[in-house]
Amino acid sequence: PQETRVAIVENGAVQELHIERALERGLVGNVYLGKVARVLPGMQSAFIDVGLERAAFLHVADIWEERHGSEPDRPIEQILHESQSLMVQVIKDPIGTKGARLSTQASLAGRLLVYLPQDSHIGISQRIEDEAEREQLRERLQHLLPEGHGGGFIIRTMAETASEREMAADIEYLTKLWRDLGTRSSALPAPTLAYQDLNLAQRVLR
Repeated sequence: PQETRVAIVENGAVQELHIERALERGLVGNVYLGKVARVLPGMQSAFIDVGLERAAFLHVADIWEERHGSEPDRPIEQILHESQSLMVQVIKDPIGTKGARLSTQASLAGRLLVYLPQDSHIGISQRIEDEAEREQLRERLQHLLPEGHGGGFIIRTMAETASEREMAADIEYLTKLWRDLGTRSSALPAPTLAYQDLNLAQRVLR
């Protein structure tokens, strides 16, 4: 009851084994409304309180707005200050005495697409190698995006055989998820969990 195990088998051989325990569920993909606990100019990093046992870690290189803004070389002490609220996503689970690693760039995974709300780029899974097919998928997605749509997408391998209706449903699901997350987080006090990724069994199915 306390543990889920998933083995992925291809041609009769186990390729991947995933184990998730109720007490040690991974945090990667979770979005938190965090609060800056300490800024460390020497390390160009900050500790962010996200409500976990240990403060999480954010490096200046993972502050998305700065890397893509008008002044990409600003030091962290000019970007963040203590007690500031910040929406962050976990990109690496805590290990040993190290807290979770964070990024301010959100990405939300669907079955066919990954949504990048702050980006405008359309990327395609590297597993799809045929250049003509990549171009065709990119055009199909752009054709489905609503007028004035914000954000970018990564097209997953699964999208190769998907219908336009399925792709449109994924776009709608992911953009609504991000909208709801924004509405919810504006009403929440920091630190708090704003969005939790699916459990292991559901992630594997996705």
